[in-house]
Amino acid sequence: MVTEDVTLVLDFLNTVDLARGTDLLDDPVAWNDWLARRGLTPGAEHPREIRATLRAAAGDPTAGVAPVSAPVTVAVIDGRPRVVAADVAGAVLASASRLVVLGRWDRLKICPARDCRWAFYDRSRNHSRTWCSMRVCGNREKARGWRERARTAATLRG
Repeated sequence: MVTEDVTLVLDFLNTVDLARGTDLLDDPVAWNDWLARRGLTPGAEHPREIRATLRAAAGDPTAGVAPVSAPVTVAVIDGRPRVVAADVAGAVLASASRLVVLGRWDRLKICPARDCRWAFYDRSRNHSRTWCSMRVCGNREKARGWRERARTAATLRG
């Protein structure tokens, strides 16, 4: 269940792609396709506010926070209690809640690169992963930092 919860929450958080300048919620056809592939319905809730609030909770300093909620029910299915949601808002918030209860929410992170902000799951043993990709964002940010330090040192030398 944890894998499915992580996948759903990450997929939802990454419906906005800063690097490409796209937002799935701006394209009704793409959004409905996204929902259909996951067997979800749009519902009456506000997905933008839910996404922004969850992104802020995962560490996105640019995301706004709004009070969000969605109706869910608890049902016994195949002999096991399950949280059941009627729409995408309930499904995503239920998955996020399960991650919190299981102590896994802190592994959801937002890439700190200003031109990325991709949500990712930190699978490192000590929860220390910072970048969505060390080869792309991490390397670029470290090179940027090195250039800034080198520029400052050159200015101080004269």
